[in-house]
Amino acid sequence: MKPIVEYKDYRQYMRDFFEERKRNSYFTWREFASLSGFVSPTYLKLVCDGKTRLSKPGIAKVSRAMGLEGFDCTYFALLVKFGNAKTDAEKESSLQELEREARMNKIRIVDADAIRYYESPMYPIVRELAPLMPGATFGEMASKIKTPATAVDVREVLQFLVRADLLRRREDGSYEQTQKAVKGSKESIPFAIRAMNRKMTELAVDSIAGDSTDKRHFSSVTMGIDGPTYERISREVDAFRKRIVSIANGCQKIDQVYQVNFQVFPLTDKIDVSEVKKGR
Repeated sequence: MKPIVEYKDYRQYMRDFFEERKRNSYFTWREFASLSGFVSPTYLKLVCDGKTRLSKPGIAKVSRAMGLEGFDCTYFALLVKFGNAKTDAEKESSLQELEREARMNKIRIVDADAIRYYESPMYPIVRELAPLMPGATFGEMASKIKTPATAVDVREVLQFLVRADLLRRREDGSYEQTQKAVKGSKESIPFAIRAMNRKMTELAVDSIAGDSTDKRHFSSVTMGIDGPTYERISREVDAFRKRIVSIANGCQKIDQVYQVNFQVFPLTDKIDVSEVKKGR
């Protein structure tokens, strides 16, 4: 099996443990449950299938059954907390606990870098801005950022970006992007991107009030559509986004950092046309 720190889904870790034991000996879900001290022979299978959650009392039982000790046992408990979290705030808090525990044991969690990158617009802004200002001081960079930023903020962001290998500092003190994509697991990244989208939307509102129309472009349309039409529009937006990226990559004289937002979202609840026709 992979080291437990490479997992972000406790259910997948449990399933991999089960499959590993099953390959090496006769091992059933009933035996796994019995080994963990559960009466129900199907409980752990239901957990791994995502049909129920591992309870708090069950964490210690399953940990013992899987032979986890010390850091691995603590990490598994935090994985369960992360996996069972119901809100984005709870998930972020749980992931931060995982990062702290790993750092105390001198183990790096790659997802933590990705989560931190998405927690504030400052990270992508500075990543784009720094290569454009070779030789600039932290304060000079901060003065170019429209959202409030200090020299200390920029210094800390740059230190993180270099440590996370998202920027490289040349011998002359200038910065260049490493071409390394910001990646993380499918369990942790979605909620971080949602948080980033909210913050970027707030900056868009500020731009409406603070930037002249020749420096920003806003347009919108309100429309009635159905599910298949929404899917088609989403595909068109994705294709358009890729074309925008291609155009931006072809820019040879970059002199400013822009944000392009794409939003398609519902303004009403779904209407059951059949019920409307019946006059209900």
